[in-house]
Amino acid sequence: MEKIIAKNLLKIGAVFFRPDEPFTWASGIKSPIYCDNRLILSYPDVRKTVENAIAETVKKNYPDCEVLMGTSTAGIAHAAISAEILGLPMGYVRSGAKDHGRNNQIEGKLEKGAKVVVIEDLISTGGSVLEVVDVLRNAGADVLGIVSIFTYGMEKGIKRLADADVKNVSLTNLDAIASVAADEGYIKESDIKRIIDFRNNPSDESWINR
Repeated sequence: MEKIIAKNLLKIGAVFFRPDEPFTWASGIKSPIYCDNRLILSYPDVRKTVENAIAETVKKNYPDCEVLMGTSTAGIAHAAISAEILGLPMGYVRSGAKDHGRNNQIEGKLEKGAKVVVIEDLISTGGSVLEVVDVLRNAGADVLGIVSIFTYGMEKGIKRLADADVKNVSLTNLDAIASVAADEGYIKESDIKRIIDFRNNPSDESWINR
Protein backbone atom coordinates (compact mmCIF):
# COMPACT_ATOMS: atom_id res chain seq x y z
CA MET A 1 0.00 0.00 0.00
CA GLU A 2 2.79 2.44 0.88
CA LYS A 3 4.22 2.32 -2.65
CA ILE A 4 0.82 2.45 -4.37
CA ILE A 5 -0.15 5.59 -2.44
CA ALA A 6 3.33 7.06 -3.03
CA LYS A 7 3.02 6.50 -6.79
CA ASN A 8 -0.39 8.15 -6.82
CA LEU A 9 0.78 11.21 -4.87
CA LEU A 10 3.74 11.62 -7.22
CA LYS A 11 1.57 11.13 -10.31
CA ILE A 12 -0.78 14.01 -9.42
CA GLY A 13 2.01 16.34 -8.30
CA ALA A 14 1.00 16.30 -4.64
CA VAL A 15 4.65 15.75 -3.67
CA PHE A 16 7.30 18.22 -4.79
CA PHE A 17 11.06 17.61 -4.52
CA ARG A 18 13.55 20.49 -4.53
CA PRO A 19 16.72 19.28 -2.81
CA ASP A 20 18.79 21.98 -4.54
CA GLU A 21 16.30 24.81 -3.89
CA PRO A 22 14.60 23.82 -0.64
CA PHE A 23 11.17 24.92 0.47
CA THR A 24 10.82 26.93 3.68
CA TRP A 25 8.07 25.77 6.01
CA ALA A 26 6.09 28.16 8.21
CA SER A 27 8.27 27.01 11.11
CA GLY A 28 11.38 28.21 9.23
CA ILE A 29 12.62 24.67 8.55
CA LYS A 30 14.21 24.26 5.12
CA SER A 31 12.95 21.12 3.41
CA PRO A 32 13.78 19.26 0.17
CA ILE A 33 10.18 18.04 -0.02
CA TYR A 34 6.72 19.56 0.15
CA CYS A 35 3.51 17.55 0.27
CA ASP A 36 0.11 19.01 -0.68
CA ASN A 37 -2.46 16.28 -0.13
CA ARG A 38 -5.34 18.69 -0.83
CA LEU A 39 -4.70 17.93 -4.50
CA ILE A 40 -5.99 14.38 -3.95
CA LEU A 41 -9.55 15.73 -3.94
CA SER A 42 -9.18 16.96 -7.53
CA TYR A 43 -8.34 13.53 -8.97
CA PRO A 44 -11.26 11.07 -8.65
CA ASP A 45 -9.27 7.89 -9.32
CA VAL A 46 -6.55 8.76 -6.82
CA ARG A 47 -9.13 10.06 -4.36
CA LYS A 48 -10.99 6.74 -4.52
CA THR A 49 -7.77 4.80 -3.90
CA VAL A 50 -6.81 6.97 -0.93
CA GLU A 51 -10.24 7.00 0.71
CA ASN A 52 -10.63 3.23 0.35
CA ALA A 53 -7.16 2.82 1.87
CA ILE A 54 -8.15 5.05 4.80
CA ALA A 55 -11.33 3.01 5.33
CA GLU A 56 -9.45 -0.29 5.20
CA THR A 57 -6.81 1.04 7.59
CA VAL A 58 -9.48 2.07 10.09
CA LYS A 59 -11.15 -1.35 9.86
CA LYS A 60 -7.87 -3.22 10.27
CA ASN A 61 -6.23 -1.13 13.00
CA TYR A 62 -9.22 0.32 14.86
CA PRO A 63 -12.06 -2.21 14.51
CA ASP A 64 -13.94 -0.68 17.47
CA CYS A 65 -14.08 2.79 15.87
CA GLU A 66 -17.47 4.52 16.23
CA VAL A 67 -16.74 8.01 14.86
CA LEU A 68 -14.23 9.59 12.45
CA MET A 69 -13.04 13.10 13.24
CA GLY A 70 -11.19 15.15 10.63
CA THR A 71 -8.55 17.75 11.37
CA SER A 72 -9.33 21.26 10.15
CA THR A 73 -9.15 21.87 7.32
CA ALA A 74 -7.22 19.27 5.32
CA GLY A 75 -8.61 16.20 7.09
CA ILE A 76 -12.31 17.11 6.82
CA ALA A 77 -13.04 15.86 3.30
CA HIS A 78 -11.03 12.66 3.81
CA ALA A 79 -12.89 11.95 7.05
CA ALA A 80 -16.24 12.57 5.34
CA ILE A 81 -15.58 10.33 2.34
CA SER A 82 -14.05 7.47 4.31
CA ALA A 83 -16.86 7.70 6.90
CA GLU A 84 -19.33 7.29 4.03
CA ILE A 85 -17.49 4.15 2.89
CA LEU A 86 -17.52 2.76 6.45
CA GLY A 87 -21.06 3.85 7.27
CA LEU A 88 -19.82 5.77 10.31
CA PRO A 89 -20.66 9.18 11.76
CA MET A 90 -18.07 11.92 11.27
CA GLY A 91 -17.26 15.39 12.42
CA TYR A 92 -14.28 17.65 12.62
CA VAL A 93 -12.30 19.74 15.06
CA ARG A 94 -11.75 23.43 14.43
CA SER A 95 -8.35 25.02 15.07
CA GLY A 96 -10.14 27.18 17.65
CA ALA A 97 -13.62 27.61 19.08
CA LYS A 98 -16.06 29.72 17.06
CA ASP A 99 -16.56 33.26 18.38
CA HIS A 100 -20.29 33.15 17.65
CA GLY A 101 -23.31 30.86 17.92
CA ARG A 102 -22.62 27.94 20.25
CA ASN A 103 -18.86 28.58 20.28
CA ASN A 104 -18.20 25.05 19.05
CA GLN A 105 -14.72 23.74 18.45
CA ILE A 106 -15.95 20.22 17.72
CA GLU A 107 -18.45 20.08 14.85
CA GLY A 108 -20.76 17.09 14.62
CA LYS A 109 -22.30 14.93 17.33
CA LEU A 110 -19.82 13.45 19.81
CA GLU A 111 -21.01 11.44 22.79
CA LYS A 112 -18.81 11.11 25.87
CA GLY A 113 -16.91 7.84 25.69
CA ALA A 114 -17.27 7.56 21.90
CA LYS A 115 -14.42 5.64 20.28
CA VAL A 116 -12.85 8.06 17.80
CA VAL A 117 -10.25 7.84 15.05
CA VAL A 118 -8.71 11.10 13.86
CA ILE A 119 -8.14 11.53 10.11
CA GLU A 120 -5.16 13.73 9.17
CA ASP A 121 -3.60 14.47 5.79
CA LEU A 122 0.05 14.59 6.91
CA ILE A 123 2.18 14.54 10.03
CA SER A 124 5.53 16.26 10.44
CA THR A 125 6.27 17.25 14.06
CA GLY A 126 2.84 16.10 15.25
CA GLY A 127 1.87 19.32 17.01
CA SER A 128 -1.35 20.15 15.15
CA VAL A 129 -2.86 16.66 15.22
CA LEU A 130 -2.11 16.29 18.93
CA GLU A 131 -4.00 19.53 19.59
CA VAL A 132 -7.02 17.85 17.95
CA VAL A 133 -6.53 14.74 20.09
CA ASP A 134 -6.41 16.91 23.24
CA VAL A 135 -9.65 18.70 22.31
CA LEU A 136 -11.42 15.37 21.73
CA ARG A 137 -10.09 13.84 24.93
CA ASN A 138 -11.13 16.90 26.92
CA ALA A 139 -14.62 16.45 25.47
CA GLY A 140 -14.71 12.91 26.83
CA ALA A 141 -13.90 10.97 23.65
CA ASP A 142 -11.88 7.77 23.69
CA VAL A 143 -9.33 8.51 20.95
CA LEU A 144 -8.21 5.16 19.56
CA GLY A 145 -5.60 6.75 17.29
CA ILE A 146 -4.90 8.49 14.02
CA VAL A 147 -4.93 7.53 10.35
CA SER A 148 -2.81 9.89 8.26
CA ILE A 149 -2.16 9.86 4.54
CA PHE A 150 1.53 10.73 4.81
CA THR A 151 4.10 11.03 7.57
CA TYR A 152 7.62 12.41 7.42
CA GLY A 153 8.61 10.08 10.28
CA MET A 154 10.46 12.85 12.11
CA GLU A 155 11.86 11.89 15.50
CA LYS A 156 10.13 14.86 17.16
CA GLY A 157 6.75 13.78 15.81
CA ILE A 158 7.25 10.12 16.77
CA LYS A 159 8.27 11.11 20.31
CA ARG A 160 5.36 13.51 20.72
CA LEU A 161 2.86 10.87 19.68
CA ALA A 162 4.45 8.29 21.97
CA ASP A 163 4.48 10.70 24.93
CA ALA A 164 0.78 11.42 24.36
CA ASP A 165 0.06 7.68 24.04
CA VAL A 166 -1.40 8.13 20.56
CA LYS A 167 -1.08 5.51 17.82
CA ASN A 168 -0.69 6.70 14.23
CA VAL A 169 -0.97 4.58 11.09
CA SER A 170 0.03 6.29 7.83
CA LEU A 171 -0.83 5.15 4.33
CA THR A 172 2.64 6.10 3.13
CA ASN A 173 5.80 7.77 4.40
CA LEU A 174 8.91 9.68 3.40
CA ASP A 175 11.04 6.57 2.88
CA ALA A 176 8.51 5.01 0.50
CA ILE A 177 7.98 8.21 -1.47
CA ALA A 178 11.72 8.89 -1.82
CA SER A 179 12.33 5.31 -3.00
CA VAL A 180 9.50 5.41 -5.56
CA ALA A 181 10.53 8.90 -6.71
CA ALA A 182 14.07 7.68 -7.45
CA ASP A 183 12.80 4.54 -9.21
CA GLU A 184 10.53 6.61 -11.46
CA GLY A 185 13.01 9.41 -12.21
CA TYR A 186 11.54 12.25 -10.17
CA ILE A 187 14.81 12.56 -8.24
CA LYS A 188 18.33 11.17 -8.52
CA GLU A 189 19.29 8.08 -6.51
CA SER A 190 21.87 10.23 -4.69
CA ASP A 191 19.08 12.56 -3.51
CA ILE A 192 17.52 9.85 -1.33
CA LYS A 193 20.23 10.14 1.32
CA ARG A 194 19.93 13.94 1.35
CA ILE A 195 16.17 13.69 1.88
CA ILE A 196 16.51 11.09 4.65
CA ASP A 197 19.28 13.14 6.31
CA PHE A 198 16.89 16.11 6.35
CA ARG A 199 14.18 13.98 7.97
CA ASN A 200 16.54 12.59 10.59
CA ASN A 201 17.85 16.00 11.62
CA PRO A 202 15.90 18.98 10.17
CA SER A 203 18.06 21.51 12.05
CA ASP A 204 21.22 20.32 10.23
CA GLU A 205 21.13 21.92 6.78
CA SER A 206 24.38 20.39 5.53
CA TRP A 207 22.40 18.23 3.08
CA ILE A 208 21.53 21.35 1.04
CA ASN A 209 24.96 21.90 -0.50
CA ARG A 210 25.99 18.26 -0.67
